[in-house]
Amino acid sequence: MGFDIVPAELVVKAMQDSGYKNAAYAIAELIDNSIQAGANLVELLCLEREEFAGKRSRSRLCQLGVLDNGHGMNSLDLRRALQFGNGGHLGDRDGIGRFGMGLPNSSMSQGSRVEVWSWQDGPSSALFSYLDLDEITRGDMREVPEPVAQSIPNIWNTMGSNLSNSGTLVVWAKPSRCTWKTANAIVRNSEEVVGRMYRRFLHDGRAVIRLASFSESDLNTPKIDKSALPNDPMYLMDQTSCPGVWADKAMFEKWGDHSQQVIKVAYNGGEHDVKVSFSCAKAEARRGHNPGERDYGRHAARNSGVSIVRADRELELDSTWMPSYDPVARWLGIEVDFPPALDEVFGVTNNKQSATQLADLAGVDKGELAEKHGYESYQALKEAWLEDSDIREPLLIVKDSIETTRNALMQLLKAQTKGTKSKRRHTENTPEGKATDATKKRIEEGHQGASDAGAGLDDETKRKEVAEGLRVEGIDDATAKELAAATINSGLKYVFGHSDSNSSAFFNVKPKGGALLITLNTSHPAYGNLVELLEDSTDDASESELKDRLQRALDGLKLVLTAWARYEDELPDGDQRVAAQDAREDWGRVARQFLRSS
Repeated sequence: MGFDIVPAELVVKAMQDSGYKNAAYAIAELIDNSIQAGANLVELLCLEREEFAGKRSRSRLCQLGVLDNGHGMNSLDLRRALQFGNGGHLGDRDGIGRFGMGLPNSSMSQGSRVEVWSWQDGPSSALFSYLDLDEITRGDMREVPEPVAQSIPNIWNTMGSNLSNSGTLVVWAKPSRCTWKTANAIVRNSEEVVGRMYRRFLHDGRAVIRLASFSESDLNTPKIDKSALPNDPMYLMDQTSCPGVWADKAMFEKWGDHSQQVIKVAYNGGEHDVKVSFSCAKAEARRGHNPGERDYGRHAARNSGVSIVRADRELELDSTWMPSYDPVARWLGIEVDFPPALDEVFGVTNNKQSATQLADLAGVDKGELAEKHGYESYQALKEAWLEDSDIREPLLIVKDSIETTRNALMQLLKAQTKGTKSKRRHTENTPEGKATDATKKRIEEGHQGASDAGAGLDDETKRKEVAEGLRVEGIDDATAKELAAATINSGLKYVFGHSDSNSSAFFNVKPKGGALLITLNTSHPAYGNLVELLEDSTDDASESELKDRLQRALDGLKLVLTAWARYEDELPDGDQRVAAQDAREDWGRVARQFLRSS
């Protein structure tokens, strides 16, 4: 019995539980090594075997290989690559790797044996070595075996593309710990994750990642054979895996002048850029009935979160930054991009699946964050970390950037499609139609409004003026034209728009083209507590949910009225208070006439 301080077999078994989210993330470690080795072609090759369960035959994954055309390894490098915590890129701050854990850690997390062939002067010069957990556990393997000359097995020659002059093949010979038991499941689940992680490499042609599967009984005919497409959670790329009409063109657009914030971070004697970028859905992507349930809407929902990118490779898509209850979140993109020089600042894990220091700040209220660290306010926390040169201080700036812009984008998106569709076909039954009829009666009674001066304009001029008025209020061009056409073509006097505004007013009123433009401010709390609740009340909601919405809307109405009451109460005695009371009386009389027609 030995008395090693840390028995090797226990260490390696612990490595098997090293926290990879699934096989796709473990496979990504091997792809990292390939790209770091200069490969522009990486192949994920899955081999299946027919097994019998009772009388039924089924296909099961029996081996998995990752083959590349990188520069290959010599004997020393190959041996080091199979050591835990070693490798050829330790401390490398210019590329994807540097932790020396990828090959053995990821491989052992998915099975008990990994085999590696690598060559630098043609496949015939291949060197071979391996790790086997069973041998380690028995005490038969204390060192990484000295690499030996060994030809690549014919099955991998057959399944792979023409082998290049240099390259590496990593084989999981016993992938018993893979969650997915079939090649189809491996490819399907890896395709989306790998496409997102390496989207920049795929999009600009630096790498091609082939995904293929074969049956042992027929190595010449692949069951699956495809190339991974970029999966861009910012949706700014073309030719991506986004399904439907947005496969070939960008579904989102950069958010104007606010599309990127560059944060300068001083660390370890250098200054480094952290880039926080933002995008949002184009208006046409969200038109029509329930775009969130279309194929591209569901694709966007799976990509909802903040994409954390290091050295052009995504570490993770952190969904905790987004409000899980709000489906609008799928229509915006946020990306944080930083260099490996800031690994300690961001808290990058050795399996490159997370930036833990930044992740700790996600979804945490600023007041709670300050209290957690023993400060009376968030501002006090920021000042203390700055004064103490705490390496996490720049991450508070990143947090502020993400949350402030995220909230603004959410408001913009909520306003984007509001008011563009009516569920009632006959305009006379809409509030706009009833208000138009009531206005005609008031005009007949001799009441004149500023908008009435435009009644004599031709319809084309009216449409242009109304559309321009809506654009000025912040409504996008296509929606403004659509609303203007619907209003003038139907002979309506009123048109509702929805737009994000910094104004403290709940709504704005402007006469244009003989009509009155009423623009509701989606940033005002009254919007969320009244309009939004009631607009959504006809969705597929339960009876209890409908009752809750109606109660909250009633509460919102009462709060609006109490706010007016307090406004009057705070006015000084005299003309100002009398004017407010008169305005309330006058508005009440007009409202009574309009509501009588409903």
